[in-house]
Amino acid sequence: MTGDPVAGASSGSTPPERAARTNPMRGRVLRRGDSPASAGNIANIITVVRIFMAPAFIWLLLADDGELGALRIVAAVLFIVAIITDSLDGLLARRQNLVTDLGKILDPIADKVLIGGALVALSILGELWWWVTIVILVREIGITVFRFLVIRSRVIAASPGGKLKTVMQAVAISFYLVPLQLVVGDWILVFDAILMAIALVLTVVTGLDYLWKAYRSRAR
Repeated sequence: MTGDPVAGASSGSTPPERAARTNPMRGRVLRRGDSPASAGNIANIITVVRIFMAPAFIWLLLADDGELGALRIVAAVLFIVAIITDSLDGLLARRQNLVTDLGKILDPIADKVLIGGALVALSILGELWWWVTIVILVREIGITVFRFLVIRSRVIAASPGGKLKTVMQAVAISFYLVPLQLVVGDWILVFDAILMAIALVLTVVTGLDYLWKAYRSRAR
């Protein structure tokens, strides 16, 4: 049976699907289902909250000014809580079928704002070499810009290697932030540096791997 493909596509669309196309905020917010999810669903809301937690965390860290006092501890706790929400929003999105293109874009941005802010703040305080911060930021910003350049043709979600890199960065930064040297001694600073070195290597390697795979995919 033949007919007008435009009319057929319109008549074949369900009301929720048509509503989601005209208003991305319409759709499921929390419940699981197969109908379109709202761009303002609970997983995306958590991601946005994580973005706004970054300025508060950075202010607390810089306000402590390397004194390793109460503000430093609050900043460390806030960072760790924010990082935990990264797993929470991803879990909710997958379990409740709330994955959206907006979420795929916002999630890596939230990670980069939080982690990038932490690295810059630690370098300002003189606790982390600037070249380490610069290398990581160049990789993160470069890949993010690349994603936006190809977003019209496809949305590129974070790869398993990229997720491992993000976890390692978060762990290394957490150890830098929590003043464990006050409890166990200065030897922990060497351990912190080793963790950061591992995170740095993963950051560079996964960045190069990402670009290589993107090049091979485009060449086909």
